Amino acid sequence: MVPRSIYFVLLASVAAASPAAAQQGGGAGKLLLTNGISTVEGSSGGGLAPWAVISGNETRDGFGAQAAVTVVTLPDYDLKAFSVAVGLRDRLELSYARQSFDTNKVGGALGLGDNFSFDQDVWGAKVKLAGDAVFGPTWMPAIALGVQYKKSLDPLVARAVGAHERSGADLYVTATKLILNYSLLVNTTIRATKANQLGLLGFGGPNGTQRRVVPEASIGYQFSRRLVVGAEYRRKPNNLAFAREDDAWDIFAAYGIGGHLTATMAFADLGSIATVDGQRGLLVQLQGSF
Repeated sequence: MVPRSIYFVLLASVAAASPAAAQQGGGAGKLLLTNGISTVEGSSGGGLAPWAVISGNETRDGFGAQAAVTVVTLPDYDLKAFSVAVGLRDRLELSYARQSFDTNKVGGALGLGDNFSFDQDVWGAKVKLAGDAVFGPTWMPAIALGVQYKKSLDPLVARAVGAHERSGADLYVTATKLILNYSLLVNTTIRATKANQLGLLGFGGPNGTQRRVVPEASIGYQFSRRLVVGAEYRRKPNNLAFAREDDAWDIFAAYGIGGHLTATMAFADLGSIATVDGQRGLLVQLQGSF
């Protein structure tokens, strides 16, 4: 079950996107889209990689929040993520996401049963250490340090596929800059992780039990104040023996609908998942923020 609080925050944020609310809050807070969208793990950034930005529309003078529903439709699987994040004075971010990975008919072939779903909770925290993603010198990006604690809700299955643990923590450092003169956003993230398929299949395995340092990157071009088009890449460890795990990438477009609602669509390539190759499909996200 998805916590009702996530639906409540999302509905409140969408309501805030009404013309009346936009008139009341017009002009305040961050520039449009500079709070990022919600990753599938709940933190603010791109769909795959976190950025050194803090969730919500408020600046260092206030508190903001955002909530999102993300659906990734693949040839043989489906991933749904429901997330909420709070930004405190544009310095600290706290986030939560519930992920549900539906195996559809592949679950039956693997002996799990048709439409078997892997579920995971992700609790996150991020603190901005220095710099600013938008303002200040071009050479000085925003720099943030983050942690994501992940807990598989299917521990027996995680152990059955060879995972050593059902829970684990990813640590990451990220740097982000929007170069206004060129309308160009660049981001680099370094993550230390032992998660299998983002943690949905547990942590560690026969090919490795320690955290591995892997890179992530994002780049985007701002065609207008409302539209950003870009791409992301995420390296992943390959800990399990029964199936390889490929790196992931996407090409995305994010559009700001008013100041409080963002719609995102992406073509995502997640490679081979649980012995099934060619998992490429569509990512769609609706995010409300204030």
